[in-house]
Amino acid sequence: MKRSEYFMQILDASVSMQYNISIILEAKANEAAKSRDWILNHLNHQTYDNHVDQLKLPLDYHEQFVELIDGLTKLENALAKNLTVVLNKQEEAASGMMDGTGFGSFFGGDSGDIT
Repeated sequence: MKRSEYFMQILDASVSMQYNISIILEAKANEAAKSRDWILNHLNHQTYDNHVDQLKLPLDYHEQFVELIDGLTKLENALAKNLTVVLNKQEEAASGMMDGTGFGSFFGGDSGDIT
């Protein structure tokens, strides 16, 4: 299998992951909207005994959403890094093969050192 075919497989896998992430985000947005509606209709100042309890539940919800967003951000950053590597390799394959060896900067740059 050619290198470009491997890169295409990587890109196809990335597209599939992005699609699945979008489905997850859509489901979480729907869940958040339902939670918001329920909270607005059922939780008010009369529901709680004191102000501390009234603040604790919404803060727990927000903490869960922040953790979810943080995890998805890390996942997206990793995907972006992988795509950058793939796209840079494709650009090198297209333009960097003229260094005399046929490898371009595949082994770490123009200096020839392996680090």
